[in-house]
Amino acid sequence: MNKLLIASLLLLATAAFGAGTPKVAGQWKVHNSIAGNESDQDCTFAVADNKITGNCKSEDRNMPVNGSIDGTKIMWKLETEYDGNPLTLTYTATLDDSEKIAGAVDVQPYAVTGEFTATPVKTNKEK
Repeated sequence: MNKLLIASLLLLATAAFGAGTPKVAGQWKVHNSIAGNESDQDCTFAVADNKITGNCKSEDRNMPVNGSIDGTKIMWKLETEYDGNPLTLTYTATLDDSEKIAGAVDVQPYAVTGEFTATPVKTNKEK
């Protein structure tokens, strides 16, 4: 009986801890501010076993996304290009109780950094 009680309390504590963090899987609007340049992307994320996959669309580009979630830390990368040169954008943030994800974005190989804010897109069921 004690084992059942302990397991139930652990399950309840885990559910309560995860209730405030944003649900990462789904559609997001990502706003970037990098070196004085503003841009927006529409991203769709899937999460399985703490791994993030999906894609982001910006203008005429569809860019695959790969990343991970480790506790409250989230990171994803996407590959794109600028003037024919390959770029890797790495997004890092800490998940909190807000509905948004906000953090830093690093652009390589240019070693330029900036900030981003991701806002979930509400589906018709969630409105």
